[in-house]
Amino acid sequence: MSSRFTLPITPSAADIDELGHVSNLVYLRWVLEIATSHSSSLGWGHAEYRTLGSVFVVRRHEIDYVSQVREGEQLVGETWVPAWKLASCVRLTEIKRGDQLVAKAATTWAMLSFATGRPVKIPDHLRARFE
Repeated sequence: MSSRFTLPITPSAADIDELGHVSNLVYLRWVLEIATSHSSSLGWGHAEYRTLGSVFVVRRHEIDYVSQVREGEQLVGETWVPAWKLASCVRLTEIKRGDQLVAKAATTWAMLSFATGRPVKIPDHLRARFE
């Protein structure tokens, strides 16, 4: 069972595009913020990845925009990692307004070495923190 993490989100005026709702780019930023907040909450911030000598980097984002969101609406982002491979994982994210899904994302993250920039095996002790 993978660990789930939630983060409250409230869109600000800066998040709104010319159509009067949250910009597509903002959803991408939220997906990344939710993921990094989850990792940090488990004790894996940038300093810990530096010490490890490798870090997760995005290889692919897929986002479905389900419903428009406007400034000030109260949202919750939820993320979890249901699928692991040797050097990568897929992280799912849902953003909801109450019980209504407004966006969902699947992000493929790869573990890369700082020294070589090449994929490396995700350490078992790191994977265990997210499971």
